[in-house]
Amino acid sequence: MQRTICGVPANSCFKPNGIPMKQPEQITLDSDEFEALRLVDLLKMQQQHAAIQIGVSRQTLANVLKSARFKLMDCLTHGKALLMKNAPEEKL
Repeated sequence: MQRTICGVPANSCFKPNGIPMKQPEQITLDSDEFEALRLVDLLKMQQQHAAIQIGVSRQTLANVLKSARFKLMDCLTHGKALLMKNAPEEKL
């Protein structure tokens, strides 16, 4: 199934301050995870509407959000770098 990704991260990486990029463990946030977070958490869109916009079921969107939120908290809690796939208008 094709997914529609419209949001683009302002930066491709976030890492702990003052630590060289080679040091922290790196976690990758996929473009669909970024888009799900953008629509639901930033734009406050209901999950059902966000799922329709991305082109997935509501349950798939919920699974994508769960994965994305886990990755964010893992990075924030354990000082890992967060890399984001840059996917403007990408069809997965």
